[in-house]
Amino acid sequence: MDAVVRACAVYLGLLLLFRLTGKRTLSQVTTFDFVILLILGEATAQAMLGEDFSVVQAMVVITTLLVISRVFDYLSWKFEWFERMTESVPVVLVDNGKPVAKTLRRYRLAEHDILTAGRENHGIERMDQIKWAVMEVSGGISVIPYAVADS
Repeated sequence: MDAVVRACAVYLGLLLLFRLTGKRTLSQVTTFDFVILLILGEATAQAMLGEDFSVVQAMVVITTLLVISRVFDYLSWKFEWFERMTESVPVVLVDNGKPVAKTLRRYRLAEHDILTAGRENHGIERMDQIKWAVMEVSGGISVIPYAVADS
């Protein structure tokens, strides 16, 4: 039973941490971030398994995590407020060529991040060529140029 409680606590703790650090944490992984994720994975395993590293204990933890995930999926499907609390939603970063400064600050983005996405996908050079830019649930930036939006 100890493994189930540990798995639940670690799952909820990590969910909270990743929600607080934002979408960008999950979308733009540098070498440093990757190393941190590996260390987090090892620390998480130790926290959930405790002193017992047996296959049975590992299966109990894995099963617990899968059950928690399914319960969260169901609650997100059933209750919109729960979905908003646990899932990300797309966010408008540029509206009719104008950066939404408050949103950029909140997600720690600079205009060059949006222009980079515009250049990579549409050959955009200036902000005024962008009708909308949206940070997707995945943390990636989608850019809709004026030419595409108006057609």
